[in-house]
Amino acid sequence: MVNKDKRKLLIKTAIYIIVRAVTLAVLVYSLRRGQWENAVTCALTLGLMMIPSFLERRLKIGLPTVMEIIMISFVFAANILGEISAFYEKLPMLDTALHTVNGFICAGVGFGLIDILNRNRRVKLQLSPLFVVLFSFCFSMTAGTVWEFFEFGMDCLFGKDMQKDTVITAVHSRLLGGEETAVIENISRTAVNGRDLSVGGYLDIGLIDTMKDLLVNFAGAAVFNTAGYFYLIGRKKHTGFIRNFIPVKGNADIL
Repeated sequence: MVNKDKRKLLIKTAIYIIVRAVTLAVLVYSLRRGQWENAVTCALTLGLMMIPSFLERRLKIGLPTVMEIIMISFVFAANILGEISAFYEKLPMLDTALHTVNGFICAGVGFGLIDILNRNRRVKLQLSPLFVVLFSFCFSMTAGTVWEFFEFGMDCLFGKDMQKDTVITAVHSRLLGGEETAVIENISRTAVNGRDLSVGGYLDIGLIDTMKDLLVNFAGAAVFNTAGYFYLIGRKKHTGFIRNFIPVKGNADIL
């Protein structure tokens, strides 16, 4: 048991050291090059990495080792790899994977919060397993939706491109068709102000990306809560792995 605890501590410590060292190196590099936006992103990333410690020390909420490692890796991948190193363009599936993980992890957070209340003797609250997973699912979807609001706000107010463009080859529009829906297929080029963008189709500016993100967030939350429901009612013992993604009151160190 001692060796297992030491191994878990070593894994977590190593990941913390590596991601923080890389983030600090990128921060210094950005400052020296005058890349202030990247520098702010690095500072924000370092701040987000402190959230698990804040929860454990100040709020006495324990995060399982696996969950904590995934959260730290998620923040690093989203900000340092995705935004600064442009891995979203180099690896198109990275954004989809991160939103799926976000749906799963946020479901775990919501599940843990309501489960803590359920187990608290001072709070007269005994919710059914179905209500617990429903709350967890809604919590995850709300978190995903708020993030999409943030992306939309950054694009509109600060001219960013967080809602990535998607190339499509067909359009169905009532606006173009009047009383009937106009169908335009086999679109091969898009021109804006006489400039051919040469993207191979029509450029959708964010809607498809947003809906795709919400759909994979939905999938992540659904997977977690399906396993979470059986975990609560104790029908399937192999769903015990779900404990690695549920915050608890006090110390949580599960693998």
